[in-house]
Amino acid sequence: MTSQGRSPLLFPPVHTDDGRPMVERLAQAVAVVRGRTTTAPRVGIVLGSGLGGFADSLSRAHTLPYREIPTMPISTVAGHAGELVLGELDSVPVAIMKGRVHLYEGHHPSEVVFGTRLLITLGVNTIVITNAAGGIAEELNAGDLMLIHDQLNLTGHNCLVGPNEQALGPRFPDMTTAYDPVLREHAHEAANKLGWSLKRGIYAGLLGPTYETPAEVRMLGTLGADAVGMSTVLETIAARHMGARVLGMSCITNLAAGRSGKALTHDEVQLTADAVKPKFLALLRKLIPALGAP
Repeated sequence: MTSQGRSPLLFPPVHTDDGRPMVERLAQAVAVVRGRTTTAPRVGIVLGSGLGGFADSLSRAHTLPYREIPTMPISTVAGHAGELVLGELDSVPVAIMKGRVHLYEGHHPSEVVFGTRLLITLGVNTIVITNAAGGIAEELNAGDLMLIHDQLNLTGHNCLVGPNEQALGPRFPDMTTAYDPVLREHAHEAANKLGWSLKRGIYAGLLGPTYETPAEVRMLGTLGADAVGMSTVLETIAARHMGARVLGMSCITNLAAGRSGKALTHDEVQLTADAVKPKFLALLRKLIPALGAP
């Protein structure tokens, strides 16, 4: 054990937490946020690469850069603005994370999920977690939106390793319904009203930052993965630990290695996310009122 009472990781990250109880750190961050806005959010949204534009659709919006929120980790990745936006959508109070941090940036697992825990501590009981992902399943193509109905945590890390803070959640949280089936039904209904259907699948979360090799993609397909990315799985674990309901959605921004016959780039991810943005935003606008109903 370390001097802070945490088991050392096999590969120690560059940026670790400061050793204080998470409850204490969250209280400090919440005090600052509540001092800047009176919005009491019911729905939280974590926006992945290139999807930050949804925050512009909120009314009565107030934006807080992550650097102004105590102990909030800051992303270094293009396409992740690093802002917390609180406002309303059709009278539903919403909190949006424009950007996230990742394990591959060198952050401790507890830092990766700090923003998710902050949303829940602010009062959110339903979280929509989005990401950009590579499509593994043959039926998935670049530009598709996929509802996540289960996950594979292949990052080699878990944000709950170490002493459990009972005030946040139980020592052994159940993950049988990591992604809420009722929320998924709401998402399907919203898509149907817009005249199209959503794909569905299992999301595999890997450490990154390298894209997967064709052999790794074949392995993931054998394990049952339909899409692959470098986020989401730890955030979902933290949200379920705290009792929040989770709806997961992947924007398939590229075909996984070996499917397209060309090299993968982050520019491609952002270009596809930009192209899909109108469809993605329309779905969220239709969906959020149902998720935020009292």
